[in-house]
Amino acid sequence: GGGGRALRPLMEEVEDEVDHRRSRTGSGSGSGPPLLGPADTPDTQRRHGNGGGSGGSRAVATVCVLCFINLLNYTDRFTVAGVLPDIEEYFNIGDSSSGLLQTVFISSYMVLAPVFGYLGDRYNRKWIMSCGIFFWSTMTLASSFVSQKYFWALLVTRGLVGVGEASYSTIAPTLIADLFVGDRRSRMLSVFYFAIPVGSGLGYIVGSKVNDIAEDWHWALRVTPPLGLLAVALLVLVVPEIPRGAIERRSDRELVNTSWFTDVKALSTNSSFILSSLGFTSVAFVTGSLALWAPAYLLRAQVVQGTMQPCIKRPCSSMDSLVFGIITCVSGFLGVGAGVELSKRYRRVNPRADPLVCAFGLLASAPFLFLALATAEASTVATYVFIFIGEFLLSLNWAIVADILLYVVVPTRRSTAEAFQIMMSHLLGDASSPYLIGVISDAVRRIRADSYLSEFRSLEYALMTCCFAGVLGGAAFLATAIFIERDRKLAESLTQAPSVPDDTIIVPSEEGRSVKLPVASVLI
Repeated sequence: GGGGRALRPLMEEVEDEVDHRRSRTGSGSGSGPPLLGPADTPDTQRRHGNGGGSGGSRAVATVCVLCFINLLNYTDRFTVAGVLPDIEEYFNIGDSSSGLLQTVFISSYMVLAPVFGYLGDRYNRKWIMSCGIFFWSTMTLASSFVSQKYFWALLVTRGLVGVGEASYSTIAPTLIADLFVGDRRSRMLSVFYFAIPVGSGLGYIVGSKVNDIAEDWHWALRVTPPLGLLAVALLVLVVPEIPRGAIERRSDRELVNTSWFTDVKALSTNSSFILSSLGFTSVAFVTGSLALWAPAYLLRAQVVQGTMQPCIKRPCSSMDSLVFGIITCVSGFLGVGAGVELSKRYRRVNPRADPLVCAFGLLASAPFLFLALATAEASTVATYVFIFIGEFLLSLNWAIVADILLYVVVPTRRSTAEAFQIMMSHLLGDASSPYLIGVISDAVRRIRADSYLSEFRSLEYALMTCCFAGVLGGAAFLATAIFIERDRKLAESLTQAPSVPDDTIIVPSEEGRSVKLPVASVLI
């Protein structure tokens, strides 16, 4: 009747408003924060593997697989450091050329990280990682067949290994973030990041022991490729593709990506992200330098002490790579767990606990690293003790820094944030530090008389730069503590708070004021 005809224009306005909002939230472009997209149906949730936040067996299995791959990642990365004296003797190269092995790897790794970060925020993460792992395993195997005349080929293959590893490192932590929240996320991240020091230590151990058994450093690079194929199989069969940010949303609507330039602009204004990344760069600088040069430095120290003969014929048998690998494994395992637990307890009384614990770890490690260098000529045992304490304190940072990134950045930008943190930390950290240490060492040696003492002293002076880097990193984390609460709350509000729901419209009241009403109420 007449009432129905009078209501029809209002119903048409309601339908237009709903259609407009659905089309607006379904758009992937725009310059604002991520918008909430169409609601997931139960079928969609099952198809994407939603529900990982329940802490079920598949979620735990996923973390175990990711941890195994991360362990393999760092074992592969530091196998070269475990056989570095043999590589130097085989190719007849100096310290600066040796440092290039790590530098070219990290350089390709950091340059490709933003590319994989962009892909990881928008496409199937499981298949990106699978292709990357297969590629890095193939390149590692290829590097084990380089002959004596082609040092440049070893540099090229190590650089290509970095391309494959970038695909994994930028994406894997974001999968864990989409499975767990709060303290469970911190604990699972600590499990994931246990693999960094443990895998690094295994790299030294595997490299040195396989080299001793085979009497050829090439065989040390043939251990991880078969395990890489196993990792790909586990990744495909076990790990689900999880909706981004599903566990953190209070709405059942998916978050929608903004443009890449919008993501970069938002990250560049995120003070906590920038400052914590600078602090982590210091960690990367120190650990990258120690990872490549500590075994060689300890070998030279024992030559100066007269307890070991110089390496003039392969294999360069030494227990230093093995012992340093064990120290790295144990100190890292204890440090990562201690950092998470210390931060968790301190957070109860201070919401800025995470960056403050990171600052403490870096600032406290600097004097112990100095003592490790200063006592090497007199006592190898004392050096081992101080290295253990220094690496333990450095390892407090690993899981906490990752957790900071995940809670100050919205889910649809996390892979991009991981990528830029990797690029920054490697560009100014462990991509440049091994080569920089080698260059300083060679420069100091050129102005001194050629001797074994000169070789030792030049590397000692070069490694002193790690102490200064640790202090600068501690200052960056102290600055992070100023902004951490503001940035955390902003990220939570953008992730959890939807705008006006699709089933709500704004209608004028009789008094002329706008009132929000559900569509059903207007129709009734």
